[in-house]
Amino acid sequence: MLQATENMQLRTQMEILIEEMLNGQILLNEALLEFEKIYIQKALQRYDEHFSNTANALGIHRNTLSKKAAAYQTETRTPKRLLARRSR
Repeated sequence: MLQATENMQLRTQMEILIEEMLNGQILLNEALLEFEKIYIQKALQRYDEHFSNTANALGIHRNTLSKKAAAYQTETRTPKRLLARRSR
């Protein structure tokens, strides 16, 4: 019974967040990509950046996790490199 109550609370929180995202005109693809990124980052933190354990917990292959994590790192570094080039 407790699990069902917790699931309903989580669903309610998600619905509220979705309403806010829709009001902010965030596209579905943007929302899904951001959710995946944060989900993976949190899982990596939980498993102390151990890719095999994290991939196992997420139900994906370790190579898939590595590629996604590398893409997220590149994504966060790109603006800094562009800013450095602009200031020259």
